[in-house]
Amino acid sequence: MGWTAPGVRAILISSSKVFGGGYLDHAEAAVRELLGGVRRVLFIPHALANRDAYAEAARKRFEGMGFYLDSLHVAPEARAAMEAAEAVFVGGGNTFRLLKALNDLGVLACLRSRVLAGMPYIGSSAGTNVACPTVRTTNDMPIVEPPSLAALGLVRFQVNPHFVDPDPNSRHMRETREERLLQFLEENDVPVVGLREPSMLRTEGGSATLLGTASARIFRRGVAPFEVPAGARLDAHLG
Repeated sequence: MGWTAPGVRAILISSSKVFGGGYLDHAEAAVRELLGGVRRVLFIPHALANRDAYAEAARKRFEGMGFYLDSLHVAPEARAAMEAAEAVFVGGGNTFRLLKALNDLGVLACLRSRVLAGMPYIGSSAGTNVACPTVRTTNDMPIVEPPSLAALGLVRFQVNPHFVDPDPNSRHMRETREERLLQFLEENDVPVVGLREPSMLRTEGGSATLLGTASARIFRRGVAPFEVPAGARLDAHLG
């Protein structure tokens, strides 16, 4: 079995913005390629509280790429909108709020089914977190409590978006991101991709490829963390 289901066609983005660029600028080429002949995209803005403003910003950006965008938060019936969607974009924000909303709306299973059947999926930050088996490797504070930490399971590994390396000059005595992910592995035998901000994952045909300009850091139980270069297929590195 591959690290993604064969039907899953997705772009999992670490961050919707990177330093020096605009909203989704660094991901535009990958988004265009993934969407192909799609005309309308369903946006899920539920990771942020101001969903009207978030949807408007996303609408302008996707229209600039040649796509119409509808937002789930104004759909008369959420499940019907999900069933009719040509493609979906799940935006960033707070992962726990997003997962709770998907459960409350009753669309989590429907979304998973549609993506497994081939509907293109774009996730950014929190939208990348919910594509994983669980949301246990998010950086976010649990400001709300979803019924479960189980997520979409579109891939069989975890992702840590916005992965940052330790600053050797810092005097702040916090745990590093690497230390926290190693703690995750003490309790969960699931590989984790530390996805730095300029990067994203492309999944298709059961395989995951690292896109962007930065390497990713791979965490596996019993193996010292290691780097994988941009452009690499991750399958063999995940175990």
